[in-house]
Amino acid sequence: MKLQGNMKLQRAAIVLIGTMFLFVGKSSAQQVKTDYDRSANFGQYKTYSWEQVKTKDALDIDRIKSAVNAALAAKGWTQVDSGGDVSIVALETTQNQQTLNTFYDGFGGGWGWRGFGGGGFGDATTTTETYKVGTLVVDLFDTKTKTLLWRGSSIDTLSNNSNKNIKNLDKGVEKMFKKFPPGSSK
Repeated sequence: MKLQGNMKLQRAAIVLIGTMFLFVGKSSAQQVKTDYDRSANFGQYKTYSWEQVKTKDALDIDRIKSAVNAALAAKGWTQVDSGGDVSIVALETTQNQQTLNTFYDGFGGGWGWRGFGGGGFGDATTTTETYKVGTLVVDLFDTKTKTLLWRGSSIDTLSNNSNKNIKNLDKGVEKMFKKFPPGSSK
């Protein structure tokens, strides 16, 4: 009886651990990267204008602008309709990604894992899961020289929930501009 109870507990633990890894992989999928021109003097730039936002979803144009505007306003930058010190171009793309998930349905006969009472893993089922990944790239150019000054990108798993995607967009842009402008303490 004790052996049977231990096996049920061990099965439950493995299912729980497998599920935990599945969700941890999805929830920590957001990656934010930034790079910049090391010779640029960011102290000379105080205003910006939007040059272009490219996205497949027209609703995302205002969402992207709003998130970036909030991040730059928090850094003391001012948006002007045209002729700002910096011109901004943003690009949003989506692509499908796949992941493999393997689940074990129990402990049966098999190749014997002695640590669990002499049984081995039973059948394993592997499934392919397809999910969408969205990437936002924000480029800041010196308006006069057309030189790329700074680039930020955020990669995140997209869901079918628009509110969740907006929240992830805002969080990604906030992370992108966290240490902006380079070399400042703001």
